[in-house]
Amino acid sequence: QVQLVESGGGLVQAGGSLRLSCAASGSVFRVNTMGWYRAAPGKQRELVAAITAGGSTNYADSVKGRFTTSRDISKNMVYLQMDSLKPEDTAVYYCNIQPAVLNYWGQGTQVTVFS
Repeated sequence: QVQLVESGGGLVQAGGSLRLSCAASGSVFRVNTMGWYRAAPGKQRELVAAITAGGSTNYADSVKGRFTTSRDISKNMVYLQMDSLKPEDTAVYYCNIQPAVLNYWGQGTQVTVFS
């Protein structure tokens, strides 16, 4: 059974940083591309970062240069370092494989950026 648990969100002033973590159980983590998604109020959930099993990364234009994703295969962990945060980054952040699987969505972690 696959379980993905996000943590590390919080309230931060614009320009600040947060580091999100995703703990993955099950076998999917080691062979799949992992993605970080976010859902802002009134908007559809969007993919903001992805990392392949080999460590290659891709980012949405809106976060490129500010967010960095990484993974520790030995710990079944994926991370999202978020720097230079903006109020428009406010959202619930989730991890999932990429492309996302419906049954793998966790509770997410809330990130709120105030100016």
